[in-house]
Amino acid sequence: MNIRRVSFDHPDAVKLNDEVQAEYHVRYGDGGDATSLDPGDFEPPNGVYFIAYDENDSPVATGGWRAQDTNGEGNLDGDAEVKRMYVVAAARGRGLARRILAALEEDARTAGRLRMVLETGIKQPEAIALYTSSGYEPCEKFGYYRSYDDSRCFAKRLGS
Repeated sequence: MNIRRVSFDHPDAVKLNDEVQAEYHVRYGDGGDATSLDPGDFEPPNGVYFIAYDENDSPVATGGWRAQDTNGEGNLDGDAEVKRMYVVAAARGRGLARRILAALEEDARTAGRLRMVLETGIKQPEAIALYTSSGYEPCEKFGYYRSYDDSRCFAKRLGS
């Protein structure tokens, strides 16, 4: 597997984003994640977007982080928000999400971010299991879905 930094509007990123949005719709019936995202959110040094490619150079996993600081949505100065973590169905169970998450954490730490935060939902138990087994703990809700009962927010301090 080869992890590459790409732009959020790269054709492979768009393809995988469409797939994850379709999966969110199946799980939640709401058309997908309505959080506003801009390709510029994922440009270094204020963020990054990664895609993992398999041995056939097919995109199989993705994830990004974007800088967040204190705002009216519950973020704190130094936050790095994880967005669009996704592994295609055929590639699940190989540890790709864990590798993407580790790469995101390292990149955010290098960029000087203090805490990695994320929001997920109760209909994504495998995501919750990944994050809690990776050292994430429940935190105060933030972001677009902070008032939704099905939303769960997690955080992890990024050491130096």
